Amino acid sequence: MEISHRDVTVADLFEGYDDKGELGVRGFDGLLDIRPAYQREFVYDDKLKKAVIETLRRNFPLNTMYWAVSGNGFELMDGQQRTISICQYVNGDYSVNIDGSPMFFNNLTPERQKQILEYKLSVYVCEGTDGEKLEWFRIINIAGLKLEPQELRNAIYTGPWLSDAKKWFSRSGAPAVAIGNKLLNGTPNRQAYLETALDWVSKGQIEQYMAQRQHDPNANQLWTYFKNVVDWVNLTFPNHRREMKGVAWGPLYDRFHDVALNPVSLEAEVTRLMRDNDVTRKSGIYDFVLSGNENALSIRAFDDNMKREAYERQAGICPACPPSKGPWAINEMEADHITPWSKGGKTNAENCQMLCKPHNRTKSGK
Repeated sequence: MEISHRDVTVADLFEGYDDKGELGVRGFDGLLDIRPAYQREFVYDDKLKKAVIETLRRNFPLNTMYWAVSGNGFELMDGQQRTISICQYVNGDYSVNIDGSPMFFNNLTPERQKQILEYKLSVYVCEGTDGEKLEWFRIINIAGLKLEPQELRNAIYTGPWLSDAKKWFSRSGAPAVAIGNKLLNGTPNRQAYLETALDWVSKGQIEQYMAQRQHDPNANQLWTYFKNVVDWVNLTFPNHRREMKGVAWGPLYDRFHDVALNPVSLEAEVTRLMRDNDVTRKSGIYDFVLSGNENALSIRAFDDNMKREAYERQAGICPACPPSKGPWAINEMEADHITPWSKGGKTNAENCQMLCKPHNRTKSGK
């Protein structure tokens, strides 16, 4: 791989600047693809964008940018945030405070405009195979605004399938956001929605799924699956609660979407468990009411005072052991519900007993 350095003025960078949103962003007389498919979406907030312009105004050095030769032009490998911040300002898309007043680029004096346009950006240009360029992309992104795992996957499996998938999942106003924002954590432009949908449909094998579909013409299968999951959740649990956000809905859909479920009965059980103080992981209620997996609830444990009280009450004797068995040390015993939680027992001192570890770990009803 060959790497060369060049200085590019802001004026040259802005020449031919064209932002068509999802269809792409170009600059440098149309020769530079500013937003290749593998790049993260624009995520700089106003404070960071304005810091870039302040750096230019003061003639301070701006971090090096990296381009890669692509066909008859270039694609931007690192520096998208800075590049778009600069182009948007020169284009008049936002203002910065100068001497206490908001100033768009066209409000600047000719001298100040000239100073910005003549600012020289430091650019390294690489030319090599796709594999070499993608490996370089991964390395140069170790520092700075850390790439999310899905952003790195996007760098590896770029192609028509990814471009279409990002249309569904990676824009602020993407269809997946419109129907799934109450169920998913994270933000779409850092690829959280795409990663979640991929994790669900692939059963955790995201890289394998993307590799198999890298050159497919569209991501219709992924979008259809995601939409089916969301529709099933909304029909099964129509009373939305904030605890539904972040639940692993895909695996639950896979297991139960063909099962005849009663949303009314499920709602009654969800309501009861939401009121149960012993249930410390409320988001696990949805898994439990479908699967019966008690571990999903993280039932409140007996505290040290409850354990000590029960131990002293029992004089260290395990009620499951033969009468001839002497007392156990407290660290040889574990707390147990006398009446199991699943049968209405509470996690309080009155319902606490101490069992020796061997009996507690083999006790039925746990």
